[in-house]
Amino acid sequence: MELAQVSLILADISGYTNFVTMHRVSLLHAEQIVTELLEAIISQIEEPLILNKLEGDAAFLYARAGDEAGLAKLVLDKVLVFFTAFQARQQELIKAGEGGCFCEACCNISQLKLKIIAHYGQAVIKQVRHLEELAGSDVILAHRLLKNKVPSHEYLLLTENFYQWSGGLPGPEPQVYNDTYEDIGAVRGRVYYPARPPLEIPETPRFTKLTGILEGLKLFPKTIRQRLFHPRTFHNLSQ
Repeated sequence: MELAQVSLILADISGYTNFVTMHRVSLLHAEQIVTELLEAIISQIEEPLILNKLEGDAAFLYARAGDEAGLAKLVLDKVLVFFTAFQARQQELIKAGEGGCFCEACCNISQLKLKIIAHYGQAVIKQVRHLEELAGSDVILAHRLLKNKVPSHEYLLLTENFYQWSGGLPGPEPQVYNDTYEDIGAVRGRVYYPARPPLEIPETPRFTKLTGILEGLKLFPKTIRQRLFHPRTFHNLSQ
């Protein structure tokens, strides 16, 4: 067990709850689509970032942090890649399913967004059997920030600690964010809204293209395999 200075990153898929609960008939498709998008993010994780765990629709990562030159910029650069990877996979899923399955999940892939929380602080790193757990007030704060008042479903929120450590992103000044959380108090941060090209949404009528129909059928066995051999772990984000 050790106390370490860390940067904490939460990459969370916005709209996940509505995407799943509003499409109960297409629950298997909804789950597999979210899994595909999470895997697109995970595939981009490189040092110094470490994947700690999956928390439902979110990936929780950290990097041991210090005063090393360029480390903060490296963390930020790698986090920004998540937005690109997320949209690229989103566009691939939309294109692959063109003219195919007409379930609510497959028709609304474009409604899913990505938000990322980045905080800099301390965490207790401990081993629980074969698992590595992070604990402490800064870990709690990072998770609490998933529930915030930012008027968007897609953004990068840096706490003031992370902003001061990293210097933020080049370009226009970010939006200042202030909020108060029970048991934590006042929290200040900076919000960036990544510029992304709009997704291309095909106008092909549903269930009229064989390749799209087959793509929808492929999602069912993929979901079953995922549940049997690679189940996602769900945790209480409020901690």
